[in-house]
Amino acid sequence: MSETPRLGLLLDVDGPIASPITRTVAIPSIADDLVAIANAGNPVVFNTGRSDAFIRDVVIPALVDAGLDASAPVHAICEKGGSWFSLDPAAADLTGTVQTDPRLQTPAAFGDFVRTVVAERYSDLMFFDETKLTMISVEQNVGSDDAAYREAQARFDAEALACMEQHGLTADFRIDPTIISTDIEHRDTGKDLGARRALELISARGPLPRRWYTAGDSRSDYAMADALHELGYDVEHLDVRPLDGVPATPYPVLRAADDAVIHDAATAGFLSTWRAAAR
Repeated sequence: MSETPRLGLLLDVDGPIASPITRTVAIPSIADDLVAIANAGNPVVFNTGRSDAFIRDVVIPALVDAGLDASAPVHAICEKGGSWFSLDPAAADLTGTVQTDPRLQTPAAFGDFVRTVVAERYSDLMFFDETKLTMISVEQNVGSDDAAYREAQARFDAEALACMEQHGLTADFRIDPTIISTDIEHRDTGKDLGARRALELISARGPLPRRWYTAGDSRSDYAMADALHELGYDVEHLDVRPLDGVPATPYPVLRAADDAVIHDAATAGFLSTWRAAAR
C-alpha cells in the first residue's frame, strides 16, 4: 500500500490560482509550489466552476512548464461537480477521460436561449462559454470595463431568471453570479459536491490525507471545507477575498495579513508554507 500523503489541497481556480484579470496562472511561484506539492505525492485537486477545457488548456500547461510529473496525483472537479477528470500519464496532454453527471445537465433549449440573448444584447461585455458540459456560463470579456459589466450582468441575470421562472426551471436550477461570470447550474452542484468527488478520485488510487488546505474567493467556497470538516478531516480554509465577509467556522480560516492582498497574490503567500509541510 502506498504511503499516506502528508496533506491535500482542494482549490478553487478563479481567484486563488488563476488571475481574474488575465484568466491565466500569472504568478510563477504558484505553479512551482503546486508542482512541488503534487510531485511529492500529495493530492492537488482543482474544485472549480470552470470547465475541463479551462483546466486542460490553461492550468495544466502552467504546471507542466513548472515540471509536473505525469504520474502526480492531480485531479480536477469542474462545473462545481458536474464534470471531472484525473491526470493521465498516457494522454498526450496528460488529462484523462472527462466524466459528467447527466443528472446535473441544464436543458439544451435554455442554453440556446442564453446563447442568443448574449449574442444579440451583451456581446460587447460578455460571452457564452461553449466549453461547459453540464452548466451554462456567461463570462465577462477580458479587458472590458468592470462597472459596465456589473450593470449588464444585473440585467442579464434578471432576464435569465425571468425565462427560468416562465419555464418552471427554478425548482431544479439556480443563477449564481460571480465577479467575472454568471453560472446557471443545477441546485445539487456546489463545492461540497466537488469535495466528495475529489475524495472518491483520490481514494481510488491510494490513501487519503487526513490534513487538508482549501482555498477560495467567495462565501460559497467555504462549502468544500465544511464538507471535509463534517467528514472528520483536519482542514484549514484560505479566504483570498475576505472583505466579502468571513463566517464563523469550526475550523481555522486563513487570510493574508493585509486584506488588500487578495486573489492569487494571497494564495502565493501561503503556498510556500504548504510546500514545506508537504515534504
